[in-house]
Amino acid sequence: MQGLHKNRYQFALLVLVNAFVGAMVGLERSIMPNFGKLEFGINANTALMSFIIAFGISKSLSNYAVAQLSKKLSRKTILIIGWIAAIPVPFLLMYAPNWNWVIAANILLGINQGLAWSATVIMKIDLVGSKNRGLAMGINEFAGYLSVGLAAWLASSIALDYGYAFFPFIPGVIFSIAGLLTTIFLVKDTTHFVNAESLTSKVPLLQNVWRETSWKHQNLGSVTLNGLVNNLNDGVVWGLLPVLLMQKGFGIGQIGIIAGIYPAVWGISQLFTGKLGDSHCKKQIITSGMLLQALAIIIIALTSSLPFLILASVLLGFGTALVYPNFLSVIAEWTHPTQRAESLSIFRLWRDSGYVFGAILSGILADAFGIVNALFIVAAITATAGVIANRRMCCTNKLFWKSDYCVPVY
Repeated sequence: MQGLHKNRYQFALLVLVNAFVGAMVGLERSIMPNFGKLEFGINANTALMSFIIAFGISKSLSNYAVAQLSKKLSRKTILIIGWIAAIPVPFLLMYAPNWNWVIAANILLGINQGLAWSATVIMKIDLVGSKNRGLAMGINEFAGYLSVGLAAWLASSIALDYGYAFFPFIPGVIFSIAGLLTTIFLVKDTTHFVNAESLTSKVPLLQNVWRETSWKHQNLGSVTLNGLVNNLNDGVVWGLLPVLLMQKGFGIGQIGIIAGIYPAVWGISQLFTGKLGDSHCKKQIITSGMLLQALAIIIIALTSSLPFLILASVLLGFGTALVYPNFLSVIAEWTHPTQRAESLSIFRLWRDSGYVFGAILSGILADAFGIVNALFIVAAITATAGVIANRRMCCTNKLFWKSDYCVPVY
């Protein structure tokens, strides 16, 4: 039987597993650009962003692979495959003799993130049903992105004491093995939950899941666009923020704090913002979050003050927290249980393609116009996506912004 309380033990295990998933990518958040500069002498921003491009393409395709794999394999099996892909990652980074090893590590990391994170999202939705879906997504993303922030701080702290090479990636060995063993021996499959839900669901089937999720459906298509732009600016911040802060004279420890606060606030805030979407208009929440992100990016571009940069990191994290769990809730809310895994996978394909677009765009813009101007352009793109959501989406309840209530056209 579905329900958060009824399945709290398995839900908690999946939260723990997702924390390990987030920690794997968090190790790179604060140190990878400077790792490339100092250890391998890579100075061009476009070349430096290649690791994010590799990660983004790999993760996007792996997200979509879940749609196909879920038709043939159990959720648990997909999760296990995701963890197997993670095992070599820290060793490739620790022993990398050249930048190609880093690219290879990020391809495997993208597979891990795409398969494992998608599987935990789908499994949690299977477990909780519709009543607390937003809360469940908030808890899931809280665990994942809090771990991203903590791991980013941990990696920068290790780099401060021991340098960028080898030692900052050792925790990845522990995270990957712990995630794999927990999944194999403790996590149970959830496929039977979605089979039962399908018998009672009143949500109509989408005529074309790819087209409706990608652009046609006014709610599904809008969150897909905003998800792509959200990860576009996240990829830009991931790649350019450490470089910009170093140019402004900040040390490794300060860069780690600023880079770590953003995903930590992102993670913690989702405990509140996910539940908010269960009772309030997701359209307005998503619009507000995108505009707040744009403001934060502008502050980052303009200031060299540590307090203001910390404030911007907090605002960026909270803005992202407003949108992230509600993206997933909208997808789950407006797709039939039998199509949910496919729709979520298509959404995550487009969303994580934002890393690729962000890395390419930021590298080209930063090399051509400088990092500050690149950030201004990305802020404008982010704000525009939020405005589109406000114009196109409609609310799915009448508790907030009543005039926006409508029934989306399928």
